[in-house]
Amino acid sequence: MHKEAKKPAAEVVLTTLHAGGKFGQGSYKVSGGLHGVGVSCVNALSEWMDVTIKRDGKIYKQSFKRGIAAKPEISSYKGEDTGTLITFEADPEIFTELVYEYDTVKHRLQELAFLNKGLKIVLIDEREKEKKGETFEFEGGVVEFIEHLNRGKEALYRPAAAFSAEKENVFVEVGLQHCKDYYDENVYSYVNCIRTKEGGTHVVGFKTALTRVVNNYGHKNGLLKENETIQGEDVREGLTAVINARVPNPQFEGQTKTKLGNGEVKGIVDSVVMDGLSTYLDKNPSAARGMIEKSILAYRVRMAARKAQELERKKSALDTAMLPGKLADCTESAAAKCELFIVEGDSAGGSAKQGRDRRFQAILPLRGKILNVEKARLDKILANNEIRTMITAIGPGVISGLKGNGNGDSNKEDEMTIEKLLKELRYHKVILMTDADVDGSHIRTLLLTFFYRYAREVIENGNIYIAQPPLYLVRKGKNEKYAYSDGEMQKIAKEFGRDGVVIQRYKGLGEMNPDQLWNTTMNPETRTMLQVTLEDAEVADEIFTVLMGSEVEPRREFIEKNAKEVKRLDI
Repeated sequence: MHKEAKKPAAEVVLTTLHAGGKFGQGSYKVSGGLHGVGVSCVNALSEWMDVTIKRDGKIYKQSFKRGIAAKPEISSYKGEDTGTLITFEADPEIFTELVYEYDTVKHRLQELAFLNKGLKIVLIDEREKEKKGETFEFEGGVVEFIEHLNRGKEALYRPAAAFSAEKENVFVEVGLQHCKDYYDENVYSYVNCIRTKEGGTHVVGFKTALTRVVNNYGHKNGLLKENETIQGEDVREGLTAVINARVPNPQFEGQTKTKLGNGEVKGIVDSVVMDGLSTYLDKNPSAARGMIEKSILAYRVRMAARKAQELERKKSALDTAMLPGKLADCTESAAAKCELFIVEGDSAGGSAKQGRDRRFQAILPLRGKILNVEKARLDKILANNEIRTMITAIGPGVISGLKGNGNGDSNKEDEMTIEKLLKELRYHKVILMTDADVDGSHIRTLLLTFFYRYAREVIENGNIYIAQPPLYLVRKGKNEKYAYSDGEMQKIAKEFGRDGVVIQRYKGLGEMNPDQLWNTTMNPETRTMLQVTLEDAEVADEIFTVLMGSEVEPRREFIEKNAKEVKRLDI
């Protein structure tokens, strides 16, 4: 019974705002909550909620209807088991979509188990007749997390480096590992088990210390010349790292908790990484050598690529006539009103050029498949003609990986803000328009891989779209309709009556005349497009690595696991 409210403590927590445990002195050592309203909000937004608590030989049960509490029931039980069970159902009068995605729940619970080694979490899905579920328990903590994130990649050293310490009541745990033939940087940071996607002071402390430790070790052991200094982005090339911090009084920037603002945490993480990584490198000289050699190579490649990009940018700034010759540009100069269609092949490009509205729609045809950037370094990528053409057309300034101030990390001036991104983009809608066959899907995937790895902000800001050309034209006499799926085609054919129905399957965009392409795929008033979004960077990174990377076995396993989900097969 709550002393002040004169109600059961569970009822107070479930119905009163700001009654969360974080406000009780000594209740939690650390908490991710900001306002202590989480579970009471869930209750208020639920059609019903039931809570059962077992402790001290008694069972307490209480039900709630849209946040209103019923009278609690109390009974006795024998045994030593204790615990709390909460069940609820979201209110359909508030939420239009009530489907819980199994993979989303699974991913979050798995993440929590990695961050709290030894914790056992059981997930059971009872919605179908055949139950499914998984158990998550990881004694290795962040080391197992790193191995999970890097599966399908060849590690530069094993096991992953890992260290932890507590200073000034802040606990810091870090794991890191570099991979061969991978050039992206993936730093996953958490504060009190909350994913801080935008980083914060703990990430700054980690990056600063990482760069300093590697340089110190390189100079001390003769791996770096006296006047050589490796930059932060070079040290982090091909790096996967997990930063797990537990902060008693976290100060997040914004309500979404995606960035930590505590100034003191930077120095604490810096100190923990300095001590822990220095010890690891001293004990693992082969890992240290591999890390430094990879960093030096990354620096040389980045400098060469940077010079090439600066040359492209200067050309573009000097004269708009330097835009790619195959680009059919639009007449509108305001980027916010402009669209760029990246089209597969000259044939489709010809139809698109004739069918477009040249006032605001530009067309860039690509010849065949572009380079798979998942398997290539930045200098090779920028040497590829199709990619260079695409970069020049979109705006060279949106390409990441070429920034840095020479002191170990990127300047704030180099960070890609939304304002800078929109200023650099020549078109605020970049639309991928490929054929509706296997080759078209492959080209689209290659393009998405490029944007994800080297222009991720363009995806995060919602500037990338996928055109949805029709798969079929269903015709009977003078009546004709376009179908965008097999099911829609069957429905239209049935509507027309089977006799005399002619069905044309479009495998290539070039099979449509300009008017058809405009009416079905390019006209803003009638078209359907898919906007590419990024919900979970970790899952996206894993998918791109598995499907586009050099390892065959993970790709085979992915195909075998997901083959039954295929809705359209083109063979």
